[in-house]
Amino acid sequence: MGMEKQHSMEDENSEYLYHPDILKKLDFGKSPAKFNPCISAAHPGEDWMVVRPLQRADYDKGFLQLLSQLTSTGSISRKQFDERFTQMKSAGGYYVTVIEDKRISKIIGAATLTIEQKFIHNCSVRGRLEDVVVNDTYRGKQLGKLIVVTVSLLAQELGCYKMSLDCKDKLIKFYESLGYKLEPGNSNAMNMR
Repeated sequence: MGMEKQHSMEDENSEYLYHPDILKKLDFGKSPAKFNPCISAAHPGEDWMVVRPLQRADYDKGFLQLLSQLTSTGSISRKQFDERFTQMKSAGGYYVTVIEDKRISKIIGAATLTIEQKFIHNCSVRGRLEDVVVNDTYRGKQLGKLIVVTVSLLAQELGCYKMSLDCKDKLIKFYESLGYKLEPGNSNAMNMR
């Protein structure tokens, strides 16, 4: 019985926020982004890297510490993390995607796609890109580009008619190189259609 309980806890901790197979279907040829060398969500360039959905166990893999490089996360307990994970999973529409360094079991990159249900465009869905962050020590491996393109292609795969983001002025050229465009009269709101 003790082993069953332990196995059950391991299954719960490895639970994905969304099904990982959808990431294998993404066609990186549809993106205007240029990768040199070529990489994708299925083949991120190093055998020790994996691109996947957020897992419940990522609380122990530095996910919150990585987010704190972007903005304040506060002091989030495991209970709070578990509750939010459960809420996001049951609500649907949250696609937190991460890059893990399997050698050290640490999350080194992340981005969130949120899906908004709309009445416009024939009851379509719109995507928003949020919380993009890559660990500074992994610069030069195209991980920022990889995580953004992965989530952008995921939005297309899920049928989003538009993908939006907000960014700092210094990041406009980066996002433009990935297919996003400034909307006239709307400062840094960018879209991919």
